[in-house]
Amino acid sequence: MNDSLIQDATALLAPAKTFETTDRRAWLKTALGVGYAASCLPLSAQTAVRTSSEGLVCGQVMVNVNGFQMPVYRSMPMGKTQCPVVLVVSEIFGVHEYIADITRRLAHQGYMALAPELMLRQGDPSSYAEMGKLIAEVVSKVPDEQVMGDLDACVAWARTQGGDVSQLGITGFCWGGRITWLYAAHNPSVKAGVAWYGRLTGPVSALNPRHAIDLVSQLKAPVLGLYGGADTGIPIEAVENMQTALRGGNAQAQRSQIHVYANAPHAFHADYRPSYREAEAKDGWQRMLRWFETMK
Repeated sequence: MNDSLIQDATALLAPAKTFETTDRRAWLKTALGVGYAASCLPLSAQTAVRTSSEGLVCGQVMVNVNGFQMPVYRSMPMGKTQCPVVLVVSEIFGVHEYIADITRRLAHQGYMALAPELMLRQGDPSSYAEMGKLIAEVVSKVPDEQVMGDLDACVAWARTQGGDVSQLGITGFCWGGRITWLYAAHNPSVKAGVAWYGRLTGPVSALNPRHAIDLVSQLKAPVLGLYGGADTGIPIEAVENMQTALRGGNAQAQRSQIHVYANAPHAFHADYRPSYREAEAKDGWQRMLRWFETMK
């Protein structure tokens, strides 16, 4: 298993907040055969915040990627066209309710928000009950090149559906935070990226040949990085090294910023987990919205 993926997962192993009924929780434990599974993965696809879909068009659409039908959760303002587009990249758990809710929150701000299922060729994250198996059998087998192509297909689809891809942003959480850095270096159309506690460095492989710190001279758009100073999976030294690299990178790298919340752990925005920190999450959200305003 990729050591860097193990580091990513370490901070997520604390029991998640659950909101099931007692009967559902008992059923999950029995059906899955593992006592910790219901608390380890967001199997019930819940979130502590539930954003209304009133005034929005939202739900799953299918995007064709060279014959592969990729599910994408789309949210946008009802009756509006030429909305700025924001790609929302999930954690390793795929597009569960928390990620879908993020798209609705962005849609209420006037964006077409698209959250694609980027791992389905390798496996369905929602079908896994154990973190180790999910990482080993699915996440570690997802090529960066595949992800970049899938995100490109989302942008092409958005263009045909009333999205204004001249105002293109991307945001992602944990696994998706790393992808945010990579995509900002991949697609010249990106105007702004916001990476929430995404891994910055790690071992390279054929599937993951480069990491964020390797791409600071190739960024096509400025990225705002939001990190926790108490993140046990991403050492503060790695964040500081990235800040130094950005200062020595190209013009977009030098426009990029990293903000560290000194006492926040990994996944401090994940409102369905005990790692959630309300003050830091709300502040980060406002910083993200201001960052995206620069691309309009």
